Amino acid sequence: MKLMLAKYRPYYFSGALLALVIIMPLLLGHSPSPTLKAEKHQNSQGFMPPSVPTSASYANEVIDLRRADRRERMDRELMAFSYMHSSSMLMIKRANRYFPIIEPILKAAQVPDDLKYLMVIESSMNPFAVSPAGAAGFWQFMKGTGKDYGLEVNNNVDERYHIEKSTKAACKYLKDAYAKYGDWLTAAASYNAGQGRISNELKKQDVEHAADLWLVQETSRYMFRLLAAKQFLKNPKEFGFYLNREDLYPPVEYKKVVINKPVADLVAFAKEQDISYAELKEANPWLKARSLENKSGKSYTILIPSQESLYYNPSKTPVHYQGWLAN
Repeated sequence: MKLMLAKYRPYYFSGALLALVIIMPLLLGHSPSPTLKAEKHQNSQGFMPPSVPTSASYANEVIDLRRADRRERMDRELMAFSYMHSSSMLMIKRANRYFPIIEPILKAAQVPDDLKYLMVIESSMNPFAVSPAGAAGFWQFMKGTGKDYGLEVNNNVDERYHIEKSTKAACKYLKDAYAKYGDWLTAAASYNAGQGRISNELKKQDVEHAADLWLVQETSRYMFRLLAAKQFLKNPKEFGFYLNREDLYPPVEYKKVVINKPVADLVAFAKEQDISYAELKEANPWLKARSLENKSGKSYTILIPSQESLYYNPSKTPVHYQGWLAN
């Protein structure tokens, strides 16, 4: 079975970016500015790695990290979160906006809340994320897999970019995988490599858990990046990230407009709703064209952001999780 879900991998460049951060100031005759350094992970000798725990929990399963191979794989991903500064910072900011949408969907689907971290590593919570292979949206579905799990994907509408519908589709996929493997981390590995590949390797290597498999580097890293993402977003201060309320992105308030007929001009539609076309697309990235053909008369819900959301006051941003704040 071929790889079902291709990936968006911003963290592959962490080593190169870290090298630039360290080397370029030296070439210019300057040492790195102290204001850019994470206090916890730096001493007078240079950068310090984050601490690797002896175990990590994921979806009520405890993963033993004392074994050398697991410890070092976890160490690598923790360092990626620590020193890929801009991407890691954006994850915290975006989580404040998107976790309140994702968490109730996971709960309603009766899947563990920890599955939201899979979305984090898939797309860095970028609603417009697309991989070179064509995987798209928060959950990075390929076209075929998205359609298999009920998403409409065509030149006019692409529900892989619909946060609620794609999350429900991801829940279905992961529940199917869990029914097959019996643990959520192996189910997560199959989300990356495909169920056929994981099933074959479990059989050929005679092990029961994906964390014990010898796999291609991408899938091998994937599981431990998932564990690291949870640790990072549970307590970013341990990684040297200190944010204030004003730094977080607030949830957006919307008016919902149900459309069950064609919309010939979405630019004109946006003006009727007192927003720009750009604001309409930002709120509804699943709308792929300047019109909504809707030949079948299907009902679509289009989100219209409120004026308060378009011009929000950062000092009044609601905080979804207090652990993201410095104080």
